[in-house]
Amino acid sequence: MFSNTNQDKINKVLITGGTHGNEMSGVQAVTNWLKNSNMLVAAAPSISIALCLVNQAAIRARTRYVDEDLNRQFSLEKLAQAPVASSSKESILAHSFNELHGPKGSSITDFNIDIHNTTSNMGPTLIVLVNDEFHQQLARFVKQKMPSSVILVEDYQDFSQFAYLCTVAKKGVMVEVGPQLQGALRANVYQQTVEMTLAILAFIEAYNNDKLSELPPVEAFRLDAEYPYPTNEAGEKTAMIHSNLDGKDYNALVTGQPCFIDFDGNTIAWEGKQTYPHFIGEAAYDHLNLAFATADKCMF
Repeated sequence: MFSNTNQDKINKVLITGGTHGNEMSGVQAVTNWLKNSNMLVAAAPSISIALCLVNQAAIRARTRYVDEDLNRQFSLEKLAQAPVASSSKESILAHSFNELHGPKGSSITDFNIDIHNTTSNMGPTLIVLVNDEFHQQLARFVKQKMPSSVILVEDYQDFSQFAYLCTVAKKGVMVEVGPQLQGALRANVYQQTVEMTLAILAFIEAYNNDKLSELPPVEAFRLDAEYPYPTNEAGEKTAMIHSNLDGKDYNALVTGQPCFIDFDGNTIAWEGKQTYPHFIGEAAYDHLNLAFATADKCMF
């Protein structure tokens, strides 16, 4: 059995949507649950569940953010700096969110489920930031309940060092489902978002009540690196993602396989080790010149 002690119980869960204002599954799900939370209560009747539409100005504008990415504002360094008149709207919002639901490092929130969408063909992805028994069992439970789910592990630094919103809570994960256009809803993506959120809540309920059997490891992907688009000396993009790679998130990319195609139609092959790209062609990262992230396959 996988069990907890009383002091480890998760009593307060916060579900957030609209951390990015144009990622509509989370916005719509939280909006719906604010009106009727019966399905959440049914999944986890013993847990206190709060709901928050986070960046409401960005939600109204149907844009990712107003001034800068809110999901990069929650580092300990940024939260330690009091906002000033010239601070971005997202910096000010991050501080108020941290005061209300944190503070980070000694939070009143036990667990945060932060809901996101991607334009990439990543399917229903659960992003975990900690490699310990709790998060391993959580990932395995979600995979068991939802076989179509993908586990993405980003454990390259301590949980507290991430600048993600979910790190304001004592524990937190991100639900990342795609492909879905920015500012739009797709039924299957929305439904997978709801299904994964309910699976996470069901795990927490079982965990709190010592009703979990220890589950065996499942296939997962561990973040390795981020890979840019080819550019010229002026920093201008010179190629696109090759059609043979586009939409093939979590499929193996091997040495010599077409990776990019330049604007003259010339193929650029992958020269690195075998890897598993994801966030392929993510629209929100295009201005950062990021073509995709890479990962290693692992058991988790």
